[in-house]
Amino acid sequence: MHGIVKINHTHTDNLLLIRFSRQIIIVMIGLIFLTGMGDETVVNASGSLVSDNPHNVEVILQTYYLDGEMSEEEIEETIWSMEDFWSFYDDWELVNQNQQQIVFQKKVDDISPLLKMHGYFGLSEDGTLSIFNGKPEKQKVIHSFFQINTQQLKSQSHNLLLEGIPISSKDEYIEVLKNYRKYAING
Repeated sequence: MHGIVKINHTHTDNLLLIRFSRQIIIVMIGLIFLTGMGDETVVNASGSLVSDNPHNVEVILQTYYLDGEMSEEEIEETIWSMEDFWSFYDDWELVNQNQQQIVFQKKVDDISPLLKMHGYFGLSEDGTLSIFNGKPEKQKVIHSFFQINTQQLKSQSHNLLLEGIPISSKDEYIEVLKNYRKYAING
């Protein structure tokens, strides 16, 4: 007869296991980076990988915004301690990495700085609700949403779109989309 062994893990046990696993991963990634580089690699008293010679990598930070815009920042990082490096980018999602480059992403629950500074809702030539970089008459479309039945629009609402409705916050962005969605053709 086989007995069933039941193991109860507490929340604290799970957290310790996660922390331990994360430290093992940090040490392994650190070894990958620092081996083959001819560095003297040491694990210090706190368990962090530290090198006598730094490792330089290009870090690319990709930030995605609600309005579909993506900004990308490139940084040259000098890594002395892998644990310090990973903790610095803890709120970013690792997308890709190799010996020379590490790519992180972050999704931001806001509209992009470009939109806040230069963004206007308006109508493109075919009657599509769009966001423009500057006033709509310049026709520099950043993003298009849906075609609007302009016959159903009140003349004031139509004129606002022709002139351009400035966007300076996430709330304004959401409000304009919500208000004009009811005039969408097939939508």
